[in-house]
Amino acid sequence: MEHGQITLGREQSARLLAWGIRFFLTAALTASQTPGGYAPFALGCIAAAGPGAGGIAALVGAGVGAALFLDFSDALPCLATGILIFTAATAFQGSKALNRPRVLALTAAGFSMAVGGIYVLQSLSPLDHLMPCVAAAGLTGASAWFFRPLFQPGENQAAADGVLFLAAALLLALADLEILGLSLGRMLLCVLLAYTAYDRGAVAGASAGLGLGLTADLCAGTGSGIFTAGFGLAGLLAGSRKGCRRSSAALAFLAACLAALLPVRDPLAQPLLMEAAIGTGVFLLLPGRLFGGKRVKRAEPAAENAAAGNRLKEQLTKAAGALRDLYDSMGRGTPPSTDENPAIVFDRAAEKVCRGCALCELCWQREYTGTFNALNDATPYLLERGRAMPKDFPQYFADRCIHLPDFLTAVNGELSAFLLRRQYRRQLEETRRSARGQYAQLSELLTATAAGLGETVTASGEAPACRVGAVLRPKEGETACGDTVASFQTERGQWCLLLADGMGSGEAARKESTLTCRLLRQFLEAGIEPEAALKTLNAAMALRGAETGSFTTIDLCVLDPATGGAVFYKFGAAPSYLKKGGIVRRITGASLPAGLRGAPAAPDVTRVTLDPGGFVVMISDGVADPSRDEWLQNLLAGWSGEDPQTLAGLILSESIQREHLQDDCGVQVLYRPLPGAKKV
Repeated sequence: MEHGQITLGREQSARLLAWGIRFFLTAALTASQTPGGYAPFALGCIAAAGPGAGGIAALVGAGVGAALFLDFSDALPCLATGILIFTAATAFQGSKALNRPRVLALTAAGFSMAVGGIYVLQSLSPLDHLMPCVAAAGLTGASAWFFRPLFQPGENQAAADGVLFLAAALLLALADLEILGLSLGRMLLCVLLAYTAYDRGAVAGASAGLGLGLTADLCAGTGSGIFTAGFGLAGLLAGSRKGCRRSSAALAFLAACLAALLPVRDPLAQPLLMEAAIGTGVFLLLPGRLFGGKRVKRAEPAAENAAAGNRLKEQLTKAAGALRDLYDSMGRGTPPSTDENPAIVFDRAAEKVCRGCALCELCWQREYTGTFNALNDATPYLLERGRAMPKDFPQYFADRCIHLPDFLTAVNGELSAFLLRRQYRRQLEETRRSARGQYAQLSELLTATAAGLGETVTASGEAPACRVGAVLRPKEGETACGDTVASFQTERGQWCLLLADGMGSGEAARKESTLTCRLLRQFLEAGIEPEAALKTLNAAMALRGAETGSFTTIDLCVLDPATGGAVFYKFGAAPSYLKKGGIVRRITGASLPAGLRGAPAAPDVTRVTLDPGGFVVMISDGVADPSRDEWLQNLLAGWSGEDPQTLAGLILSESIQREHLQDDCGVQVLYRPLPGAKKV
């Protein structure tokens, strides 16, 4: 008897748990709404729950959710549809036909369409409300299809797809929950899509991305397909990296989002890019056990890896070529923008007023020259003020015109239209130039990324590690230095030295230079070629500078320690110096600082060779005036030590004595040791 009571208690607990799950899931899914106030995911959950106590629990959950998340006018049709679905399930309980997934989905979609159609027909604009109703009915049927295996377990794959669909539906309910202007729900959707694509492959990733994108577009009511394009391409590329390192899948996911969203001029494009970047970071932090041991790379034939890399490289190259062609096409066949002749204002006004005037022949034939001169003299005043006044016209014309008030009214109307057309043309031209710049920058980024896929990383340990020293000192009277320095080594083994000088001095300049160094370092560590990264950064800073008025000088040196090949990239930066023994070489540039020119601007590039035992010295303009830096060249030529930190400190000490800290000072020195030198 005791054993029977225990068994009965467990069964009762299991039933209560199942009812509770149906109740809370349906209530939560009511928050996932589509335009028109529909809650298709909750209705699909009611259909999947079936008859009996489980269906009642789901129906009650829908009622609670409707009271919490829906307006009264939207809650009524939602509950009516739910009751019809539950009634049909109860009436046909035990019927084999209704238990089939396809029939269940069609039944749920049909009831949703029937109830929603009644409200659509009663609305003032049925055609405007028809498509949201049809879309909601389709989502109701899809929800019933995917949720059914969760409540009536069948095949494992179907249940797994149901879990994915349920997770996406619940995350869409969090789309309006924002943190610092970014949607928490969409961030987690990016994590879910990246995980699914990496776990199941390219086909499943593309399918999941398109499905999530279509649903997100529908729920957001954008009508632009921005989520479909971004999620679909991201799922495809991330899925193509199945079996590879998770970081490569994350990079492919983020690159796809950049390719799909950067050219889009939609208010959601920029937030979605940030959300995708954060979601990618969370995806990289997921525990390895979630991927079935993918933390350790599986052994694959080298030929297969090479073929996959070549295919991805070819795809990126083709995408870059398409964007480049699009960029070129925007410049071909487009006539140069010319402003409309202001004379059209008077021509159109005369058509309205002067044609029926008794003095028309006098003004426009016999005295045409005088009329023309009068209107021509008034034109500058009209354009400057934006409206015409009687005093703008010569006295002889104003006295002769018998319909002057009507003529002025017509001129002002045509002038307003003329100014609006001119403003529209200028905005259109500016938009065209901006779009061309974005396409060009994205093409260069993809080209550089594709080129990096085919390169071989230099084995570490072939050359002694370089040593770097750096010092910073703020301007006299300031507590924060506006210069920022950074040095790091990439996965390819290259050393990168950065020195950024923000406009002005103090905390504002420090924030600008720090942001510049951080963004550029992220680009370089992601494998983007330096010149492409700098062009992209300059374009972004030009947009920021249009609002803030700030700019930053950038000095970048990239050194291959194995060969000694070094490349200097300069955006308005102070001279740099190469030192080997008593010989000093000065490296300069003539470009403007980053942010002062638009997208086409490129940095000054200088390629040199740093011999073993040589130094690279980078300084900001506060250390030495470029027009009188002989003392610095003499100091470098006469110094015979090997410690870069000591040399950086010596340069700063001498600069303080000579320049008296009239500006922020930053010094960074790299030393390439001789072969066989001991590591420090």
